[in-house]
Amino acid sequence: MTPLRQNCTVLENPETGQALVVDPGGDAPELLKILDGMTVEAILLTHGHFDHVGGADALREGLARRQTTPVCIIGPDRRDEFLLNSVTDQAQAFGLFDLHNAHPDHFVVDGEILEFSGARFEVAHCPGHTPGHVVFICHEDKLAIVGDTLFRGVVGRSDFAYGDHQGLIAGIKRTLLSLPDDYIVLPGHGLPTMIGEERQNNPFLN
Repeated sequence: MTPLRQNCTVLENPETGQALVVDPGGDAPELLKILDGMTVEAILLTHGHFDHVGGADALREGLARRQTTPVCIIGPDRRDEFLLNSVTDQAQAFGLFDLHNAHPDHFVVDGEILEFSGARFEVAHCPGHTPGHVVFICHEDKLAIVGDTLFRGVVGRSDFAYGDHQGLIAGIKRTLLSLPDDYIVLPGHGLPTMIGEERQNNPFLN
């Protein structure tokens, strides 16, 4: 999504057609085409940066026009609310004018369990990139959707005024490196990786 090439994740239950969307940063019309034939249960947000949330409200509005069940926007932690309220300004600083502030129906907290018809996610607060960053972990499918905390071979930026590098590393070790090696990591940018790969080879974590 967007010129920043942020990964938006769509998880579909092929038996029911029900789906979740994680971090719709923009390009809502294109996303609506991809989601054609699915019933979206919720939109999940890992953190408040514009390239991850700038299309959330537009996607919810588009889905509301074509499905009878409501779509909730869930997450991140409330400590990112100041970023959600400044998406338009963030985006315009990058020359993007079609992204908008996001308005979650529910802010999540560390340890919360989100249950949907096709999946169950544990929420883990992992600050450092932003104060309210969370990751979503599905133990049944050995899957971690981690936003901008952990990437293949690197970690997320923490050089913002509100960033905390030591906190980021501690959070990754606490919430992600505690998982088994065979868990798949879906980052906010770039290619997927595995917990074991990052445990062994990520120079920021050794």
